[in-house]
Amino acid sequence: MHTDWAEITCEVPADMVDTVADFLVELTGNGVGIENLHLDTFSLDSLEDTPTKSVKGYLPLDDSLEEMRIRIEHFLAETGPAFAGFVYLPPVVAVVRNEDWANNWKVHFKPVRIGERLVIKPTWEEYRKLPGDLVIEIDPGMAFGTGAHPTTRMCLESLERICFNESGGKLPGAVLDVGTGSGVLSIAAALMGATRIVAVDIDPEAVLVTRENLELNGVADVVAASATNLCDLEGQYGVVVANILAEELVRLSAQLTAKVAPGGWLILSGILTEKEPFVCAGFPGLTLMENPREAEWSCLTFRKAL
Repeated sequence: MHTDWAEITCEVPADMVDTVADFLVELTGNGVGIENLHLDTFSLDSLEDTPTKSVKGYLPLDDSLEEMRIRIEHFLAETGPAFAGFVYLPPVVAVVRNEDWANNWKVHFKPVRIGERLVIKPTWEEYRKLPGDLVIEIDPGMAFGTGAHPTTRMCLESLERICFNESGGKLPGAVLDVGTGSGVLSIAAALMGATRIVAVDIDPEAVLVTRENLELNGVADVVAASATNLCDLEGQYGVVVANILAEELVRLSAQLTAKVAPGGWLILSGILTEKEPFVCAGFPGLTLMENPREAEWSCLTFRKAL
């Protein structure tokens, strides 16, 4: 029996409650909560008829949490549009019975090498740096990821290839990081020589975690992290990286494409491999340079013509 749990809350229209409850029970094997009413089953007859409800699932705090969170995001994004009044909001993770939260991360989060030069290490782990290593220190905060998930790792590897194989050891121009999470990609971009990086996330808690990690790595002066909407950002960027849901990537395709400078790069991740054609079709006019895959995930790297 786990003593530490993550409570993951999904805000959905009332008509969608039983669909989400079914999914969470199947995914977690645990009961669900709906607003302040705890249900060990999901007989929903007693719920009052309010427009939106909070459906809560419970997951053990272990190294499966990030994958589970992403699966819940995909489910909401794919299933939600069929329900009237649905607006996609990312599920919110909170710890319950959290005395051992820090120790739990210490068990599951060790230094990891990504690509040729990048090393991600938690603040509490020792690591002896090798020549050429670019070391990212992370205190992951509340379930925003350590960088080791395939969706993030493939972005990091693509950034590294652009930097060292295509651009002579320094990323070209400014960098835009959409859906920054814990700030790993922005920190990596700073270590690869980008002198101006804009990191945005719709979750204010993610922005706070990112800012803490920027300070930890001494790059807060070159990265501006905020909850600014993509449509409110000005200018173009030599590299744009977006690690969000496939559906959101396609919805934002015109804005993302417009942010890429001529000759610049667009790295897209958070894509289930089966959705590759859907995402590629959403970005006409760009050249697909590579599409690495890991597990069931894909990463697409495009380039804009000069």
